Amino acid sequence: MSSACVTADGAVWLASAGTYPRSTLALWDERPQAPVVLPCGSVFDIVSAPAMFGRLMLDRLWSEGPGSGPVAVFRGRMLLFAAPGTAQRLPSLLEWEEWGAHGRRDGRTGSVPPLLCHGTGDAVTVPALAPEREQGPTRWVVAPDCRHPWLPGPEVLLWAAVRAARAAVRISIFPPQDQDAKVYDVSRRR
Repeated sequence: MSSACVTADGAVWLASAGTYPRSTLALWDERPQAPVVLPCGSVFDIVSAPAMFGRLMLDRLWSEGPGSGPVAVFRGRMLLFAAPGTAQRLPSLLEWEEWGAHGRRDGRTGSVPPLLCHGTGDAVTVPALAPEREQGPTRWVVAPDCRHPWLPGPEVLLWAAVRAARAAVRISIFPPQDQDAKVYDVSRRR
């Protein structure tokens, strides 16, 4: 899978989150490999998950759900772009699902990683429009490609997190097999 590149319309959408969109676009015209810090809350919120868990959420969104908005990887975390207001609502929905501040816990599964929600008053670093190299540590997984991308809300992301947690923890009702046990096929006996 190659790194995704942001389209011109996607760049306009991203820049619209900042105080000075024209300056951001001018910077990207000169240096398309430059990451930029953008404020959250007005154009998008961000739900940040550890990379592996975020990947499970993204897989669920695309295989069983409505898909996702833009998604980036930054410093080992998956950044899922969400509808404004998601950062305010999602933590209470997660708490209602008994996720709590430190992830969901029960005796069988251990801990599901916490999700960090960035909204009004927060800012995030977004990857460069055109990546310098393939599959770098900071990259777009799903790049913005239009001026008004669909962004999942808190209920959709809650659904994806619950599904990802279930996929991450496979629970069996059967005890583990004894690897040294002798097993005989008795299905052919009469």
